[in-house]
Amino acid sequence: NIQLLPVISLPQITKQKINKMKSAAAILLAATGASAFAPQQTSRASVSLAANTQGDLETLAKDLNPIVGFFDPLGLADGDFYGMGNAASIGFLRQAEIKHGRIAMFAFVGYCVQSNWIFPWPQHLDGSTGPSPDFSPEQQWDMIPEAAKWQIFGIIALLEVFDEAGGAGDGSGDHYTGTRQPGKYPTAQPFRDNVHFVLDLYDPFGFSKNKSEESKARGLKAEINNGRLAMLGIFGFITADKVPGSVPLLEKLGAVIPYSGETMAPFEANFHVFN
Repeated sequence: NIQLLPVISLPQITKQKINKMKSAAAILLAATGASAFAPQQTSRASVSLAANTQGDLETLAKDLNPIVGFFDPLGLADGDFYGMGNAASIGFLRQAEIKHGRIAMFAFVGYCVQSNWIFPWPQHLDGSTGPSPDFSPEQQWDMIPEAAKWQIFGIIALLEVFDEAGGAGDGSGDHYTGTRQPGKYPTAQPFRDNVHFVLDLYDPFGFSKNKSEESKARGLKAEINNGRLAMLGIFGFITADKVPGSVPLLEKLGAVIPYSGETMAPFEANFHVFN
């Protein structure tokens, strides 16, 4: 059952104008952040793609943002998580940042798209489509069936297990805390060999196959910077909708649709797995 939320009364501005404003805000955020987050030109000896020592991190940080440089106030780069050693712990941290950056880029673009357009074909068994773009993306999420949410989380869980197992059914594949490059999703070749054809998530069309190591390193730095900017961007949208006046720029652009729900509760706020 889909429980529709009450329609929010918008301030004296049409939905069409708000959508345009939100798109303009996205463009503005991307434009203003591009110069600040663009990777700098570096020498061949700059840093490897692995970067699994604190010295590598310091060099990478300066390449990513020469103004801020290496910033680790909590001393995480000195950590030894779960007794697996410092190098493995750094691999864990780098994997986490790259992964969160990629998800944030999906979320930022998805937020802008969902604010203006939804897939027109049926998305539910009763033949209905998804929630209207008249609602904010947060409201749209609240309105989709619980079963749909479980499907999404189920796919995410499968992808996570495949990643942690290094692409091997027995868990023997390379891990990002070991020899695998952080951010490089395992190949699906074993799945293709034993089940059916499927594209790899990491470089599915082989565009980077013949690229030089220098070019790959430059692309990864751009991805990290774009991911950091996307994390700021998506949380800017969410915060602006939840906390009035928290993002004055978006308020001035008219790109805010107030949201009274629980942003960090994927299901209802009183939902419990075993209830």
